[in-house]
Amino acid sequence: MFSGQRPQNLGVKQGKLAPCPGTPNCVCSQSLAAGSKIEPLPAIAIPQLRQIIESMERTRIIKATEDYLYAEFTSKLMGFVDDVEFYGDRTANVTHVRSASRLGKSDLGVNRQRVEAIRARIQG
Repeated sequence: MFSGQRPQNLGVKQGKLAPCPGTPNCVCSQSLAAGSKIEPLPAIAIPQLRQIIESMERTRIIKATEDYLYAEFTSKLMGFVDDVEFYGDRTANVTHVRSASRLGKSDLGVNRQRVEAIRARIQG
């Protein structure tokens, strides 16, 4: 299993999620870099978002507060873990998202695809 260590830099600090590390296996709606930039999700209540995440395969909710949710997604084949965070930004009326692989460089677009799948479920 390739789970790696849980990052210590996660969470919301001054209204921002952690920046992507510069490897092509991370997307973040607050990123300015073209390779890792992704549009924020529509505003959604954390309990509703939690239901969506829990309905997906191989997920584990690590932390959920009124405006923040952190989940781990584990790949089926090798057990790679991705750290996925959501931050409900009430000022901008969006849900910021960061999805990053713990190990390796390329994720073959999995983090971006996951965020887009979540977006599709939110928009129904």
